[in-house]
Amino acid sequence: MRPIRVLIAKVGLDGHDRGAKVIASFLRDAGMEVIYTGLRQTPEMVVNAAIQEDVDVIGISILSGAHNTVFPKIMELLKQQQVTDILVTGGGIIPDTDMQQLQTLGVGKLFAPGTDTQHIIDYITQWVAQYRMV
Repeated sequence: MRPIRVLIAKVGLDGHDRGAKVIASFLRDAGMEVIYTGLRQTPEMVVNAAIQEDVDVIGISILSGAHNTVFPKIMELLKQQQVTDILVTGGGIIPDTDMQQLQTLGVGKLFAPGTDTQHIIDYITQWVAQYRMV
């Protein structure tokens, strides 16, 4: 069985990538294969990379406040490409009410700063086991 493949991305002009690099590192340490796209990605670039890399998960790190634009755009682009089996998750500075609203659009669980890393690993592992490895 191949390892879980996760694409970590920073979308837009948000130039703070320390959190994304930390997330990438602990997911890699947990045995996942991680592709980090770097800074200043567009939603189109993220979706294209996710499809090309055949990832199980897209993780968006966002601190800029653009989450209500970025996540819906990524979900729409995946829908246009008829991709329904990639978990879109992420974290950063996202108010709880916005997290709930994004989840109604199909975005997975979103994580606030300080979340226990094992919780994120468990969530991804369980989601992939349920939806991708069937």
